Amino acid sequence: MTIRILAFLIITLAIFGACNDPQKDSSVLVLNEEVEALLGQMTLEEKAGQMTNVSLMALAKGDFWMRRDTVELDTAKMNELLLRQHVGSVQNLGTYPFSPDEWRKNIGEVQDVAMKQSRLGIPVLYGIDAVHGANYSAGSTLFPQQLALAATWSPDLAETTGAITSYEIKASGIPWNYSPVLDVCKQPLWGRVFETFGEDTYLTTVMGDAMIKGAQGEDIAQDDKSAVCLKHFLGYGQPDNGKDRSPTYLPERMLRQYHLPPFESAIKNGALTVMINSGSVNGIPSHADYHLITEILKGELGFEGFTISDWEDIMNLVKTHQVAEDEKMAVKISVNAGLDMCMEPYDASFAEYLVELVKEGAVPMSRVDDAVRRILNVKMKLGLFEKPLNDPSLYPKYGSEEFAEESYKAALECLTLLKNKNESLPLSTKKKILVTGVGANSFNYLNGAWSRTWGGTETDFNDEEKKTVLEAIQDKIGNGNVSYVEGTSYEEDINISKAVLAARSVDQVVVVLGEKPATEKPSDIEDLTMPKAQLDLVKAIAKTGKPIVLVLLEARPRIISEIEPLVESILMAYLPGSEGGRAIADVLFGDFNPCGKLPYTYPRETGSIWAYDHTKADKRDGGFGFEAFNPQFEFGDGLSYTNFKYDNLNLPKDTFLMSEDIPISVEVTNTGKRSGKEVIQLYTADLVASIVPSVKQLRRFEKTKIEPGETKKINFTLREKDLAFVNQANKWITEPGEFEVKIDTFSLKFYLKK
Repeated sequence: MTIRILAFLIITLAIFGACNDPQKDSSVLVLNEEVEALLGQMTLEEKAGQMTNVSLMALAKGDFWMRRDTVELDTAKMNELLLRQHVGSVQNLGTYPFSPDEWRKNIGEVQDVAMKQSRLGIPVLYGIDAVHGANYSAGSTLFPQQLALAATWSPDLAETTGAITSYEIKASGIPWNYSPVLDVCKQPLWGRVFETFGEDTYLTTVMGDAMIKGAQGEDIAQDDKSAVCLKHFLGYGQPDNGKDRSPTYLPERMLRQYHLPPFESAIKNGALTVMINSGSVNGIPSHADYHLITEILKGELGFEGFTISDWEDIMNLVKTHQVAEDEKMAVKISVNAGLDMCMEPYDASFAEYLVELVKEGAVPMSRVDDAVRRILNVKMKLGLFEKPLNDPSLYPKYGSEEFAEESYKAALECLTLLKNKNESLPLSTKKKILVTGVGANSFNYLNGAWSRTWGGTETDFNDEEKKTVLEAIQDKIGNGNVSYVEGTSYEEDINISKAVLAARSVDQVVVVLGEKPATEKPSDIEDLTMPKAQLDLVKAIAKTGKPIVLVLLEARPRIISEIEPLVESILMAYLPGSEGGRAIADVLFGDFNPCGKLPYTYPRETGSIWAYDHTKADKRDGGFGFEAFNPQFEFGDGLSYTNFKYDNLNLPKDTFLMSEDIPISVEVTNTGKRSGKEVIQLYTADLVASIVPSVKQLRRFEKTKIEPGETKKINFTLREKDLAFVNQANKWITEPGEFEVKIDTFSLKFYLKK
């Protein structure tokens, strides 16, 4: 019997079985003949293995968590996991970043066992968290973290970041990236804000789509492309208590309106893998949520790729969520909910329990076949069967100056000038400057977590040729004109008194406050306020009367309301990456005109953390005269060294049919003396709706360069779907009525008719 005939018979049986199996996913997959032929040859044990993902350290000599200077794979462990247990996916690294050669050596050994010694020769799918460049590969390009990238409001820079990241992980032999994070974060206390594109759904969608386009291209099998993995489905970025992996309580209509669209768009644009939320939504752990995974993701969104758990999250159904009495029950719940691959980092217990459950009839074979079919499809689309590792000679630009310049461009454009009293910036190169603060002379505070190591706190693996903020300022004006005093650690006074003494003998003080690198549970904090020692440093220096420039290296907005009045200027730098030091110096001294805009609302108080698209009811101004929404800085804020004047906001008429396009234009003039980039932001407000509407929502934006004296006319088009919302029945609906368009300080009203 030929493979083609066998495949036809298998496809026919699969379709027939799907029609009679209520457990079958509602999405209709395009069945690949080769996949079906391979699936038809597999034993249950081989299928369960394909659904298992382990850490590379489970295959290495020594204890799982031991610190290593080198990694040597263990033949016995590989034989056990890859050959006897048939594990089909491996991920992560040890305690230090591998060189590309070391990556290829280790992954090559894994692929040799899987493809040359196993019965069917199925390649392993290797995955990694390359969240701001190939951050676990030594010598690679480190980009601004995702939140900083969002502050550029530049899809082009996001696309370039995605493309170079793919290039450099493929140079390391890795075809699968756990990125981008598409969680919309409206909870600034959450420690993973810096891994997101911020608080807005539309900005997240646009930037996410651009990054995916760069990463995957037209064909993920290309030598310089990789498969993305969207994180974390769904609602992970808005935990009620602000802690990582914690519960989210939101009506489904809000999940659909604010959190689902970035994932839906990414899937339409070819994303083939999705990581599931580690927490719970409305009391249901996401890894156990059939409605979320099967009905919405695979059914409504038509997702044809595969889902994967986060680290050890099946076992967490037992340990944390307490919805399963043991791991076997957790496997049953999660697989029947629609989970396709389990990130079981230590062993293959998931696969063993799954085999038992299928034999007992607790998990249908069709559910297993569906999962394995999805996984094999991705492996084939990546071209792993033909080329599990690429030739290293294909990547001459790895860690190149060309790539570093792209990171530098992104770092420049993310920097957001939030205050500039009396035009105190740019700084003069002819004055003496004190540089102080915990972030002033640190690579780690520029890069944050996921930088060579998971926590990003190790200093042994820093790229020493790069410049800290201090070193970049010294390069600008000479060491003799720059004083440096550390001032504080993250939380403690080291030598504030010495910094005050040094401040008295200079013309200007640059204080670089920062947030200690951390992610996931280690990033949990109890208070958004910047640590007291760092605030005290600014207060003490302010008493000298010397003008202060405040530079913020933050993973999330930290409350600075006590010190904001004491400083002349504030530059938000986020986590700008390894080129961030020189980018900050270039902006401070005027070699680059800042053009970043906030991708989130910067709160003034810890108890007032509404996002920009709050409702009028949140503001408590219904006749009480109380304005509760009073942030330190608003979403979309960002100053320039030039001035932009908006004028002539125009709608061609005041009434539109729902079937009509709505053209909107505005003129923007650079009235200053230097060239600059401006982000023109278009918002709409639904003035009366059956669901309490937001005060405004971002609908379009365009970043453009405008020369001094130049006027540009910016054109936007809105459509009916841009004015829609999710109603009580969890359906998108556009209601007729009155709307408002807002750009800068201008607004126009129009009516929408059926």
